Amino acid sequence: MSSDKKAPSKPMDAVVTLEQVAQAAGVSPSTVSRILNGTATVSQAKQEAVQSAIRELGYHPNPVARGLAGGRTLSIGVVTQVISSPFYGEALLGIERETERAGYVPLFVSGNWHEDDERKALQTLLARRVDGVIVLAGRLGDDELMRMSGSVPMVVVGRQLQGPRLFSFAFDSRTGARLATEHLIEQGHRRIALISGDMNHDDAVDRHQGYVDALTAAGIAVDPQLILPGDYNEASGMLAVNRLIDENVRFTAIFACNDQMAFGAALGLSRRNLRVPDDVSLVGFDDVVMARYTVPPLTTVRQSVYEIGTEAAKAMLSMLKGEMPRATPPAPELLLRDSTRRISR
Repeated sequence: MSSDKKAPSKPMDAVVTLEQVAQAAGVSPSTVSRILNGTATVSQAKQEAVQSAIRELGYHPNPVARGLAGGRTLSIGVVTQVISSPFYGEALLGIERETERAGYVPLFVSGNWHEDDERKALQTLLARRVDGVIVLAGRLGDDELMRMSGSVPMVVVGRQLQGPRLFSFAFDSRTGARLATEHLIEQGHRRIALISGDMNHDDAVDRHQGYVDALTAAGIAVDPQLILPGDYNEASGMLAVNRLIDENVRFTAIFACNDQMAFGAALGLSRRNLRVPDDVSLVGFDDVVMARYTVPPLTTVRQSVYEIGTEAAKAMLSMLKGEMPRATPPAPELLLRDSTRRISR
C-alpha cells in the first residue's frame, strides 16, 4: 500500500542582515547604520550604493534593535487636544509622515483641552521613554512645560517659549485675524461680531487683538457687546449667535476665530431664518477641509495645519540629532469664497 509523501516545505527566506547590506554596498556596517539613522557624513555615491543594496536585498531595518543600540526608542510622543478634530487631524498627518520618513514612530495622545488630562498624557509618554515630545497648544502652564522639557526634548506649537531642551513656534494669528476683519470692513461692514477662542491661549488672544487692530485702524469703535466667548467647537459658535440675537445686538457680519465655530454660527443663523451671506456675512479661520464644502463655501483665513505639523516634526528631528531646530510656519492667507458680500454703508 502506497502512502502520499509530503512535498518538502519551502524554506523561509533568510533575514537579510545589516552586514550583508554593507558587503553588497562596499562599505562598513557602521556606515550603513549611520546612513539609516541620518547621521552619516559620507559621499552621495556611498549613500546611493547603500540604498541600492537595501532595495536589491530587501533589507528591513529592525527599529527595536536600532533604538536599543542607540539608547533610544525611536518613538516621538505627540500631545494633541482632540484627535478627532478636523484641525488637529491635519497636523497629526504632517507629523506622522515626517517622523516615519526618519524611522521614528509617533505616539498620539489627547489632552481634551483639560489640564489634568494633558498632564497625564505627558506623563504616559515619558513613562514609555519616548525620545521627544511635540505639544500642540494645550492648557498646561509655561513653567510646567519648561520643567518637563528637562526630562525630554520638547517642541511646543502655538506658544513662544525658550529653554535648553525646548523649542517653540507659533502661527501669526494676529495678522490672520486682521486680514479677516479688514475684508469685512472693505465690504462695508461696521457692526462686526467676534466669536473668540479660549482667552487663556496665545492664539485666541492674538486673534482678538488682530480684530481690534483692524477696527481701530478703520476708526471703528470696539463694541464689547459684539465680542462673544467661544471655545473652538461648533456648539459655541451656535450659542454665540443665539446670544447676539436674543440680546437684540445689531450686527451685519461675524468673524469666528476658527472654522468650527463658523460652522456652528452658520447653523445658528439658519435656525433664526438669517441667510449667509444675504443677511449676515461670515468669515472663519483655519481653512479646514470642510470649509470649502459648506453651503455657501466659507471665506476663511488659511493656516496650513499640515505644514505646521511637518515643521514641528522637523524641529524635533533636528533636536534629536543635536542640531539647532528651526521652523518657518506658513504665512496667513485670506481665502475669499461665498460667505461674505458687500453692503452699502
